[in-house]
Amino acid sequence: MSRTYSQVLGDLRLMLEDESDPVAIMSTVACELHHAFDHLSWTGFYRVSAPGRLTVGPYQGTHGCLHIRFDQGVCGAAARTRQPQLVDDVEQFEGHIACSSATRSELVMPILRAGEVVAVLDLDSEQLAAFSVADVEALEPFCAWLGERL
Repeated sequence: MSRTYSQVLGDLRLMLEDESDPVAIMSTVACELHHAFDHLSWTGFYRVSAPGRLTVGPYQGTHGCLHIRFDQGVCGAAARTRQPQLVDDVEQFEGHIACSSATRSELVMPILRAGEVVAVLDLDSEQLAAFSVADVEALEPFCAWLGERL
């Protein structure tokens, strides 16, 4: 059963308002988002683990890439540019990394703390054009809130 972002993100804020552990926060966000929206095939985080390098964090779905450089793929582009990456067809994204051959579209939101990327939230779908600007607009304030906690 799909819910709205307003419902899911509101519930997450309540669940996590007193939580300070980054792993617990990321795990809860990945789980709640993944199970709230039927079109998501992979939902999770990549954390900045070294300069210019992301490492997989808590997620829901099949295996993800373990490490992604900032100059690789959609996640790397979000980390490098500090801007959301809304990709209707991953096959058309130059430098796309196929962590899963089933992924057709992707939305990656940077998570910033004090202006620096600390992680990215990666949403994948097996459907083309599964995400829209409305998704970005709903997730931006929530990701800013996450950045204060991770």
